[in-house]
Amino acid sequence: MGNVLFVRHHLEDNPGLIGEAFRARGYVCDLVMMDESTPTPTLDGYDVLVILGSKESVYDDAVEAAWFGRELALMGDAVDAKVPILGICFGAQALCRFHGGRVELSDTPEIGWYEVVAHNNAKIEAGPWFEFHYDRCVLPPAAQLWATSPGTVQAFCVGQNVGVQFHPEVDERQLRDWFEADLVDHPREFASREELLLQTARETPAARDRALGLVDVFLAHIAS
Repeated sequence: MGNVLFVRHHLEDNPGLIGEAFRARGYVCDLVMMDESTPTPTLDGYDVLVILGSKESVYDDAVEAAWFGRELALMGDAVDAKVPILGICFGAQALCRFHGGRVELSDTPEIGWYEVVAHNNAKIEAGPWFEFHYDRCVLPPAAQLWATSPGTVQAFCVGQNVGVQFHPEVDERQLRDWFEADLVDHPREFASREELLLQTARETPAARDRALGLVDVFLAHIAS
């Protein structure tokens, strides 16, 4: 069907369930690093760009100077080449900013498994979806809202580009890798990391099906 370029910002990040879903639909998936020590990837030969999460913030000037400015330029290249973008968490916030929206510290950070509410006839499933974020998007006028949780934009599109605040790629192994690398803070909402890992293990089989559904929604959107 085509080739997907996944951009990650930490060695511990992987396409996970979303990578499985694209492969199930016949796509070949490649994974590259984007940080201050790596070159900007090229989009030559790719049909989809997926930007994964990061512990950084899209409004951090030092991060923008180090590498995020080049990532914004890569997104511009994708738009020029008509390569659709799927942004996940940080990737969604990057899309929001790229298209003229604003990202700010949230009054209601979300850590764990949350349900969302679909809007505008979007086919986003209620979930639960895995969340681990402290910032939120204020969408630009050109965006169409696809889903929310209380106080937080959870999914949107701008043209052929789609952003989701939640982490549809996460399974138990991905979360454990984050914890072992100390990429994420201790989840204050849970008694322990193990509690959240156990819940994630229970949710993973259904989350795998939801990830496939999300990829189908994305592919149907770009086809239309």
